[in-house]
Amino acid sequence: MKFHLKVCVYVLALLMLAACANEGERSQELSVDLGSLPSSLDPHAANDGNSLYVMTNIYDTLVQMNTDLEIEPGLATELEPITDTTWEATIREGVTFHDGEELNAEVVKMNLDRVLDPNVGSPLSFLFDMIEKVEVVDEYIVHIHTKYPFSALPAHLAHPGGHIISPSSIERDYEAMEEGEEPLTQVNQNPVGTGYFKFEERVSGDYITLEKNEDYWGEEAKVSRIKFNAVPEESTRMAELLSDEADIIYPVNTSDVNTIEESDVGFVEQSESASMSYLGFNVEEEPFDDVRVRNAINMAIDKEALIDGLMEGIPLTAIGPLAPTVFGYSEEVDTIEHNLEEAKLLLEEAGYEDGFETDIYVYDRTTADTAVYIQSQLSELGIEVNIEQMEIGAYLDLTAQGEHEMLIGSWGTVTLDADYGLYPMFHSENVGSPGNRSFYNNEDVDRLLEEARQSTSDEERLALYQEAQQIIIDESPIVPLYHSVLLAGLNNHIEGFYQYPSSFPFLRDVEIVD
Repeated sequence: MKFHLKVCVYVLALLMLAACANEGERSQELSVDLGSLPSSLDPHAANDGNSLYVMTNIYDTLVQMNTDLEIEPGLATELEPITDTTWEATIREGVTFHDGEELNAEVVKMNLDRVLDPNVGSPLSFLFDMIEKVEVVDEYIVHIHTKYPFSALPAHLAHPGGHIISPSSIERDYEAMEEGEEPLTQVNQNPVGTGYFKFEERVSGDYITLEKNEDYWGEEAKVSRIKFNAVPEESTRMAELLSDEADIIYPVNTSDVNTIEESDVGFVEQSESASMSYLGFNVEEEPFDDVRVRNAINMAIDKEALIDGLMEGIPLTAIGPLAPTVFGYSEEVDTIEHNLEEAKLLLEEAGYEDGFETDIYVYDRTTADTAVYIQSQLSELGIEVNIEQMEIGAYLDLTAQGEHEMLIGSWGTVTLDADYGLYPMFHSENVGSPGNRSFYNNEDVDRLLEEARQSTSDEERLALYQEAQQIIIDESPIVPLYHSVLLAGLNNHIEGFYQYPSSFPFLRDVEIVD
C-alpha cells in the first residue's frame, strides 16, 4: 500500500509539473485574431493590412518609425543625404537572416532593384519609383540615387515595402520565374527576413505561426511564439477574446466596444489613426464617369449620421482624403456638404432624375454596415444599390481589375506623409492594385503630386497638396467618409501593446502577465 501510494504521489507530481510546463508554454504563445490571413508574406507583393500586420514581425527595414513616430536607425545605422539626389546608407554589420545569410550592401541593392524590376511587377514599386540607381560603394555602404530631390525617402524606406528579404529567397524567386512560374511566389512560400520573429508554419485559411528569433540583432521579443488566426466574423473574434481563446483581436467593431469594456476579461485599446474610409467609384464606368453623378452621391450621404448611428460617434468625420495625423492635411479645403435637394438637382441635370441600379462591393461587417447605410441614403435619389460581400482577397483582386462600380474601402497613410496618402490613390500611374481603385486620371492632380514629390520645401509641398486635395474633393472619385479610431481588443493579461497610426500593431514588446 505504501509503495502504491508513493507511486501515485510521484505520478501526480509529474502530471502537475507537466501541466505547469504546458501552462508556461501556452502563456508564451500570443494568439492574435485577424479578419483574414495575409494575401502574401512577400513584402514586395502585398500592401493590404492583414499582410503587413504579420510581415512587420518577420522583416526589418533600413530605417524604422519608433513609437514616438520618429524615424530611427534599423538595418542601416545611418541614412543621410550627401547631395540633393544621393542618400548614403551605412548598413549595420553582423546582422544575419533567419536562414543564416549575412546582410550587406549587395543584399540591400538586390532588394531595392527587385521591388523596382518591371519583370517582377511589384505593386509597391510606386514607393521607390523616384530611385534611379542603387550603388554599392563598399561592403556596408550603399548610395541611393534619386531622379530628383525627394525628402520623404526615409519615410518610404521605413514602409513595409522596404522590408529586406534574404538574398537566397530572392534568387529562388528569380529562378522560378525563369522556369515559367509567376513572380512573387517563392518568397511568399518561405519568407525569410531579419526580424525579431521568424516564419514557422502556415495552414491556408486558418492560421500562421511565427517563432521568436533568438539571434535577433536588436532587442528581442518578449513572447516565444505568435499565432495569427483567420477569424472573419467580428462577433466570433470578440467571443474568442472574452473566452480567453484570443489575446488580441483586431479590428473591433465600434458596436462591440462597450461589451468588451464591461467584461472582466478584456479592454479596448483606442489609438488615433492615419486611415481614411471611403466610398469609391470606378470613374471609367457609367454613370460614374460623370462628375455630377459622383457629386450628387457625395451630397446625399450624411457622414455625421453614419458615424453617430453605426459607429457610436467614435471615428472622425473626413473632410478630405488625409487624416489630421498626416503631413499635408489641411483644414482650408472646401468640402462638399450634405444637401439632398441639391443632389437631386445634380442627378436630374446628369439625366438620371429617375435614378439607376448599381452594385457596391464590401468585404466585412463594418464595410457591409456602411454599405447598408449608403444604400438607404441613395434610395432617396432613386438609386437602387445591390450589396456584394466578398472575402477580402477576392475583393482586392476584383477591384484591382476594375470589375466594380462602387466599393467601400480604406487607405492608411503608413508613412504619415501626404505623398503616400495621395500618390498611390489618385495618380494615374497607380490605377488598380497599387491603390487607385477609382481608376482616376487627372493631369493637374498628377502634375501637382509630382511637383510635391520633387520639392524640398515643406511650405511648398503643403501648398501643392492642398491644391491637389481640392481638385480631388471637387471631382469626387471617392467620397471620404471618416477617419477611424483604431480599436484593438486586448485580454487583461496583455501588456506592452502599441498600435501605430498606420494600424500596424507593434508586437515585439508585448508581454503576457498573470
